[in-house]
Amino acid sequence: MNNLQYPITFSFKITTLSNDFTAKNASGQTIAYVKQKMFKLKEAINVYSDESKTKILFTIAANKWLDFSAAYSMYDQNNTEIGKIARKGWRSMWKAEYDIVNQNDQPQYKVQEENAWVRIADSLLGGIPIIGAFTGYLFNPTYNITNKAGQIAVKLKKMPSFFGKEFELTKVADIDEDDKERVMLGLMMMILLERRRG
Repeated sequence: MNNLQYPITFSFKITTLSNDFTAKNASGQTIAYVKQKMFKLKEAINVYSDESKTKILFTIAANKWLDFSAAYSMYDQNNTEIGKIARKGWRSMWKAEYDIVNQNDQPQYKVQEENAWVRIADSLLGGIPIIGAFTGYLFNPTYNITNKAGQIAVKLKKMPSFFGKEFELTKVADIDEDDKERVMLGLMMMILLERRRG
């Protein structure tokens, strides 16, 4: 992925059966199109260069069968693993928590939901007719991505919108060049998982 100018916006398509979204940089240029493979026993997504889907940049796939604490491996065009994102099992029940690790299985970044009560309120009220339609405007979780020093590197926030279809990624501190794509891919996978959870 080139031109990672922040903020980066993830916009979901709500008119398709598949779970897919477009990533655009601050200039409005498409940097990736993410499509989740339908009807797979294992989670799997393709990351394309754009919506034409002619060029696959990366793939992400669960390295276990559908499992609450599965890790998701990221592969480049040469099918070389470049890292993983792993959910923290039961610790993620109320407050999302993930680890992003490099190709050597060394933890690099931690993803943590800022406020668990936002998710709980969204889940409880989201099922109520009429009121549920407005939860996308009222309850918008923020995720902090911190480096090994505990410093926040980027923030991911769900933006006010119907159906929770917009997310924005902003940079807070510098990220190592080698980690930029790994962090981006990890967050792409996390968004799909968290949207499904509510």
